[in-house]
Amino acid sequence: MKKFSLLLTGLLTLFTVGTASTTTAHASSAVNNYISSQNIKPAKVTSALWGGFPKNAYRHGVGKPEGVVVHETANPNSTIYNEIAYMKSHYRSAFVHSFVDASHIINIANTKYLAWGVGFPGNSRFVQFEQVEVHSKSAFAHEISNAAWYTAYLLHQYGLKPNDAAYDGKGTVWSHGSVAKHLGGSDHTDPVGYYATTGKRYFGQSYKMSDFYQLVHSYYYDNFNGSASKPSSSATATELDKVTYTKTTATGKLSSQYTNYRLYNHVKNAYANTSKYSWSSVKATAGKTVYINNKGVKDKAGTTWYRFTFSTAKNAKQYWAYANAVDVD
Repeated sequence: MKKFSLLLTGLLTLFTVGTASTTTAHASSAVNNYISSQNIKPAKVTSALWGGFPKNAYRHGVGKPEGVVVHETANPNSTIYNEIAYMKSHYRSAFVHSFVDASHIINIANTKYLAWGVGFPGNSRFVQFEQVEVHSKSAFAHEISNAAWYTAYLLHQYGLKPNDAAYDGKGTVWSHGSVAKHLGGSDHTDPVGYYATTGKRYFGQSYKMSDFYQLVHSYYYDNFNGSASKPSSSATATELDKVTYTKTTATGKLSSQYTNYRLYNHVKNAYANTSKYSWSSVKATAGKTVYINNKGVKDKAGTTWYRFTFSTAKNAKQYWAYANAVDVD
């Protein structure tokens, strides 16, 4: 079990259950190419929030994560459930938001609050998750896929774009080693060593953080922000997303990020004829109350959308928006 001696600032993360489509790896990496050729799909995100973790805000003036830190447990003999149990028992020393292995992405604390995984000042800036060491070619590929997709998922959730921090310490995708190098607060270098030795053991080639970043970049643009490359010849312009709907009754408020998204008359790309509306047309402001009556989750991307009105009037106009536009009560 990795034991940190790190400074305070903490939170862990849990999210709505999501699943992603496969993506095409663009890096010349044996691991990324294997993930693509085997059509490996990332695991669903499992929520397992524990109420015992501290709830401290991210740094003043920002108030939300500015990137994602990737860790590795440095324990070859542990399981994801043992690691989670250990962290709950030792959270006063250190904790992260989530854990990833070959089959799971488990969020154990709310990412709205910081975690204690890399010391000062990184704790107050980043969502953080641990990877558990795995011991086969397939397991390593699945774990890397899960970790890269989850990183892309977190970036999308907080309105961040992929940017490799390894070079100048100013990006959104960080290893623990990059945090230590550019920001201080720790002397750890994970997951660099684990990636290198495990990649070489099972794929004959060291796996690097630059390879991981390329996979994050691909997942982000393929699954969350449209395609990063031209569609294949088999894709059609009329391809629509399948959505699972759930009737929901809740109130909420427009979030501080609502202007990053748009209003629609249906879930985006779920119907052939979808109309957009401007926020100004509904006199929107952050904190404005909305009345939610339906939820849609895209089957492939796992993204969540809400249908709501701005009044309780019987014939009030209904709108759809991406979940991050709304803070649900």
